[in-house]
Amino acid sequence: MTIKEACQSLTGEIVKWRREFHRHPELSYAESRTASVVAGMLRQFGLDVREGVNGYGVVADLVGKIPGKTVALRADMDALAIVEETGLPYASEVPGIMHACGHDGHMAALLGAAQILSGMRDRLRGSVRFIFQPAEEIPPGGAIGMIEAGALDGVDVIFGLHLWSEFPVGTFYTTQGPMMAAADLFTVTISGKGGHGGLPHKTVDSLVIASHLVMASQHIVSRQVNPLDSGVVTFGLLQSGSAFNVIADKAVLKGTVRSFDPVVRDLLQGRLEQTAASIAQMYGARIDMDYVRGYPAVINHEREARAAMQEAEPVFGAQHVGIMQPNMAGEDFAYYLQKVPGAFCFVGAGLPEGPVYPHHHPRFVIDERALPLATEWLCRMALRYVM
Repeated sequence: MTIKEACQSLTGEIVKWRREFHRHPELSYAESRTASVVAGMLRQFGLDVREGVNGYGVVADLVGKIPGKTVALRADMDALAIVEETGLPYASEVPGIMHACGHDGHMAALLGAAQILSGMRDRLRGSVRFIFQPAEEIPPGGAIGMIEAGALDGVDVIFGLHLWSEFPVGTFYTTQGPMMAAADLFTVTISGKGGHGGLPHKTVDSLVIASHLVMASQHIVSRQVNPLDSGVVTFGLLQSGSAFNVIADKAVLKGTVRSFDPVVRDLLQGRLEQTAASIAQMYGARIDMDYVRGYPAVINHEREARAAMQEAEPVFGAQHVGIMQPNMAGEDFAYYLQKVPGAFCFVGAGLPEGPVYPHHHPRFVIDERALPLATEWLCRMALRYVM
């Protein structure tokens, strides 16, 4: 039986596993049930399993009969604090929590690869390490702790995938270099002086100052970053005021900064902090900024990205494999790629009949026909290095 035939024959099981994970989602740093289920299945496949890696992480090794390289394959396990609105028969049974980013499918696809590859143990020249990582969704993320706990010890190369609803099912994309952005977050607290809405001259209006900060910050990207580089400054929250006729004494803003180049990342942070300080001085307010660096950019290694595309062609067809534009979403797979060569890739999972809801949406769905394709690609990536 070929790898393709093995994956197709296992499709029903992979889909069943995905739906069970979907019914029982767990938030970042709380994936206890999920980890227990994953570890139990990996043991059934005859793998050497470590549980409790960086909290609820699971690492399993498939050791071939002949020594050789070690290739790692990674899936993330956490869900999101979202109320599901899909109406699916296997919708979340946990109130307020949903697999709205495809991690349920990532786990199922990697478990499928583990089962298929475990049946080939006697033919392997090396080892395959299966990494099931907690807490991808919330910085500082689970990848750092997995690495510190030894998940990459002895690993020569690593690969990961993300089911992507914005690409149609049956497609495969990656990059040979920057793929996903560094994702930073910030909180700004503006302290002014409140007062009567009809007597603004006796106040320091924190809401007006917040508005000025939002608008002025857009000039950082449009006028201070090289147009050939990429950067984003987004304010996602502004809270201020309590009544229509009261000038607010305080405003809180939260947002995110995205970039690919470390130099641009430094520039964006520095200019945002300088802008806030200048506006504070201009208006006589106090502005405090808490800037937190999140995940670094996902930078694929060129040779490994080419290998990923080569192995994708017999799975998806050469006409459906390509180079994508870098994406400004963040991913802590970046930390693995800072330690060992590898690549991160997108597997199309969008429903052809639509509508296509974005990731982190309460109506997010994937086309489950993508699952056996993801499993086949994972198998082929492993076998490329250990056969």
